[in-house]
Amino acid sequence: MKSPVHRCRDVERQAACLQTEQPCVPVSQHIPSGMWFIRDACGIVCGVITWMLVFYAEFVVLFVMLLPSKNLTYSLVNGTVFNTLAFLALASHFRAMCTDPGAVPTGNATKEYIESLQLKPGQVVYKCPKCCSIKPDRAHHCSVCN
Repeated sequence: MKSPVHRCRDVERQAACLQTEQPCVPVSQHIPSGMWFIRDACGIVCGVITWMLVFYAEFVVLFVMLLPSKNLTYSLVNGTVFNTLAFLALASHFRAMCTDPGAVPTGNATKEYIESLQLKPGQVVYKCPKCCSIKPDRAHHCSVCN
């Protein structure tokens, strides 16, 4: 099994397969495993700021609102609810940061593939003229990363 460092996104993997003429596993059959993470400075800074805001909210709720309160039941109930929601928010954010957003496979706009989609009569399928791929609704070809 390859390490996460050697794994590429589906589009990059298929491009590499096309260049080396190795048989590619269709994207629908490819099940990614492990963690996916892009190490860009802006994303890391935004993620750190988000986590710091949640931890600051934890500090404020705990030390400013709950500990000075004289009502123990109020403190326990609100502390439990807030900590549960904060944990779920951080877990969801972490999972979103480390999940591959996916990509449209290149070159899938062949006549055979479009016929295999079993489209409804009158349904329109758009094709990107640059990469010969079926375009999802409201999608455009990215001129930055191709």
